Amino acid sequence: MTEDKFKEIRPYHDAEIRPVLDSLLENPEFLGSIASFYAPRLARFFPGTMRKVAQRKLHQQLDGVHNVASMQDVIAVYMDKMIEDTTTSLTHSGMEHLQAERSYLFISNHRDITMDPAFVNYMLYHAGYETLQIAIGDNLLKKPFVSDLMRLNKSFIVKRSLKGRELLQALLLLSGYIHHSIQHNHNVWIAQREGRAKDGIDKTDPALLKMLALGQREVPLGKSLAQLHIIPVSISYEYDACDVLKAEELYQIEKTGSFTKTDKTDIQSIVTGMIGFKGAVHVAFGKELRIASDDPDEIAAALDEQILLNYELHDINYLALERLRQDGKVALHELRKDVADRQISKASRKKFAKRLQRVDPKLHKHFLFSYANSVISRYRV
Repeated sequence: MTEDKFKEIRPYHDAEIRPVLDSLLENPEFLGSIASFYAPRLARFFPGTMRKVAQRKLHQQLDGVHNVASMQDVIAVYMDKMIEDTTTSLTHSGMEHLQAERSYLFISNHRDITMDPAFVNYMLYHAGYETLQIAIGDNLLKKPFVSDLMRLNKSFIVKRSLKGRELLQALLLLSGYIHHSIQHNHNVWIAQREGRAKDGIDKTDPALLKMLALGQREVPLGKSLAQLHIIPVSISYEYDACDVLKAEELYQIEKTGSFTKTDKTDIQSIVTGMIGFKGAVHVAFGKELRIASDDPDEIAAALDEQILLNYELHDINYLALERLRQDGKVALHELRKDVADRQISKASRKKFAKRLQRVDPKLHKHFLFSYANSVISRYRV
């Protein structure tokens, strides 16, 4: 395989970084979006002036960026600021399982569109490992400048909007690219399923594993996946910044049978996920998956086992479950007895009560299950 084969989906290379940045810095739509994000009122009344302010600021911040590595350095600075503003702690475990000379496919649970891979990437960056190439669905890339931004940050495109033979060809190319990346010493991240776990249930889609094996169709599925050196990753947020948005979506689906997304829906989720409060965040790296089967369901179950066991549970997860049990929505006999061993402080109970009080009562069930399902998944008999 040659790299040119993947040009339409792969991240930008060193030689492409500066030209793409220069193009973005002359793009009125991009500059207007940046201005609206940081100063919405001023951007509305003085759009031209604020675009120029945004352009000047970005020129200063991006002046020294000429390749992928220097772009990653700039992104790390933004991450430092975001972590300081929106988390109380950021911890990790399991990195001792990683071998420095090996490249991995990190498959994680999926709670936040951009922050899931960002936190995994941040941990690898500061530990001196190769940063990630990140799978991102084309449903999030409705504007060309958004696609450019993602590909500047080592993202590659998953084409979900195609049908029939075109979709099959796109999946073959995607699988081939992921295998190519691992073989050429690049780490890769992909979510365990399409779409975030809005209900708090982390479950790997076997179809994902079938797709990953398409790039090596001449060998059995298990052997093909083994070549990717899969590491299960559990990302846990004490508070999901998008918890109410997710509850609203699930409520609408329950009541009307569907939820209509607008052009602003994903953008709202991305921005809320970035700037919203997350509390304690933990990234747990599992052990490389030992694959002894060609059955995608069995392999998915093995992945899920590590993700569930390594997921760090917080007081809010247990408090949500406690409230659901009080409301008669979860039966105690469905769970192992040791689920009740959690000692929860008065301060945690007070914070939980205040957070729940701010949520529309009609959303309570979905809001609570989004936190409680992490406990239920681990402790179900």
